[in-house]
Amino acid sequence: MLSRGNTAPMFYRILSKFPQSFSFCFAYGSGVKQQLGYDAVRSKRNMIDLIYVVDNAHRWHAANLEQNFEHYSSMRLLGGGLIAKYQETLGARVYFNTLVQIPQEDVIIKYGVVSTKDLLQDLVDWRSLYLAGRLHKPVEIIRNASSSKIQNAIEQNLRSAVHAALLLLPEKFTEFELYRAISKLSYTGDFRMIFGENKDKVNNIVRPQIENFRNLYAATLDEQRHCLELPFTGSDNQICCQDLSETSILAHLNGLPKWPVRLIVERQTSGRYRQDTEDILIGVSRSSNYKEVVARCLRSIVWSSSVWQSIKNIPTAGVRKSIRYSWAKALKTFS
Repeated sequence: MLSRGNTAPMFYRILSKFPQSFSFCFAYGSGVKQQLGYDAVRSKRNMIDLIYVVDNAHRWHAANLEQNFEHYSSMRLLGGGLIAKYQETLGARVYFNTLVQIPQEDVIIKYGVVSTKDLLQDLVDWRSLYLAGRLHKPVEIIRNASSSKIQNAIEQNLRSAVHAALLLLPEKFTEFELYRAISKLSYTGDFRMIFGENKDKVNNIVRPQIENFRNLYAATLDEQRHCLELPFTGSDNQICCQDLSETSILAHLNGLPKWPVRLIVERQTSGRYRQDTEDILIGVSRSSNYKEVVARCLRSIVWSSSVWQSIKNIPTAGVRKSIRYSWAKALKTFS
C-alpha cells in the first residue's frame, strides 16, 4: 500500500544504529520521495526524515540516550523519563532530533519519536493532522507495523482523507486536483507555509508522484464508486465527477474523523450542545457554504498543531540547530 523502494538497504543500516524496540517506522519528505524543484531524491541538501513509533517512549529514549547521546540537545540531561513526558505533551506529541549526521551513509537525518497511542489517535481522530497528514501522501515504509491496529488506522486515515477532499472539491475535477486536495489537507493552515516552505510545495509533491498516489488510494477510491466517477486512463487530466447531493455530502461529513466533526459542531452551535450531532451535520450538508465550514475547521487543527509543535521543537533541537534548520527552511520560501 505504501511504497518500499530500492533504497531499503541504506535505511536498514540507519535503523540498525537505533534501539530496535519500535513498532513501526517510515521515511518521508523531499529526501526520500521525488519532488519537483529538487535535482534528485536524497541530494545532499535534502535531509532524510524518519518517524519511529514506539510503545514505551520512556524505555526507548533511555536506550537511545545510551546509544546515541550526541543526537540530543541539552535536554538529554533530563533523562529518558522527562524526555518522554515532553514528547507526549503539546503539539503533535512527537519528539524530534534534527540535523543528525550519519557519516557512514553520507546523509543527514531528522527523526521523530511518537508513542503508538498518540499516532493511533491522530490517524483515527485527526487530533493534530500532523503525522496523519504525512501518511496521506506516499512514504517509504522502513519497518511494517507490528500490529493490525496501526495498519487499520492507516487505512482509516486514507478513507478520511478522501471524504475530506471530496467535501472541498467541486462537482468536476481532475485526478491531479484530487490528490492535490488530499495533500493540502495538512498544509492549509500550517503557519510554516507562510514563511518556511516553498509556496509550490503541494504541487511539487503531487506532480512527480501521480502513480504512487494512484497505488496508495486505489482501494479507498474504489469504495466511493457509488458517488464518484473516476475515468482514470493513465492521464491525470481526465475529468472526474462526484455526486453533490445532500445525501452524499452528509455521508462525507459522517466520514470525517472525530476531531473535525467536534469542531464543526462547536462552531455551528457556538459551543452550546443543544442539538444532536447528526442534526447539525444534516444542517451543514444542506447549506451552501459547507465547503468553508469544513475548510475552516481543518485549518484550525493544522494551525494549532503546527505552531505548538514548532515551538516545542526549539529546545529539542537546541539553539544552534534550530537556527540552521530554520534558515534552511526559509530558503525554500524563495526557491
